[in-house]
Amino acid sequence: MRILLAAALLSAPVPALAQAEVPIAGTLLDVHVEGRTTRTPDLATIRAGVVAQAPSAAAALSEQAERMARVLQSLKRAGVADRDVATATVGLQPQYVYQDREAPRITGYQATNSVSVRFRDVRRAGAILDALVAAGANQIDGPNLSIDQPAAALDEARLDAMRQAQARAELYAKAAGLRVVRIVSINEGAANEGGPRPPIVYARMAAADAASTQIAPGEKDVNVHVNVRFLLN
Repeated sequence: MRILLAAALLSAPVPALAQAEVPIAGTLLDVHVEGRTTRTPDLATIRAGVVAQAPSAAAALSEQAERMARVLQSLKRAGVADRDVATATVGLQPQYVYQDREAPRITGYQATNSVSVRFRDVRRAGAILDALVAAGANQIDGPNLSIDQPAAALDEARLDAMRQAQARAELYAKAAGLRVVRIVSINEGAANEGGPRPPIVYARMAAADAASTQIAPGEKDVNVHVNVRFLLN
């Protein structure tokens, strides 16, 4: 009986504790701001590949593999670490010829292979691009420039956002004949870590006397959107 009574008490519904809402006396002001700072990109990412065509699939793959091996060796000679090189795509497609009132006819095959390469010294990216082309790469996209460690820059943007929010709240309060009492809530929205812009397409055959490719890192905007609610009185 004791066990049954205890089980019954445990299974009985427990009324939820009512949470009393404390009314806020005063005027609420919602401020949306964008905090911003800038950084010089210190990471460049490109995609380098080889496209080979041949009458047979095996020949296309073989030619592509030989040229890709030279491309990878050129990256090693340039000092690019293995962890910064990753296969991006591998493909093999038949090539067709189309004629009126005839079924498409295969005329050969196209083999592709590309790798994603990260450069931690942006200033060397242009010279390495030229070395890749000289080694046999005939398809290069990039570079995408970004910030390797954006945490500190994001924190600067957050501080800038809060300074803007406080100044704007003080402005509204003064205009309304009120004063800022305190912050009620802070909500962080979208953040931009200074990620890559749309890539610059780079593809050319390098001549022995051609000028080297130049990469200008410029600056990246790092920004954070913040919503701050103030209590005015």
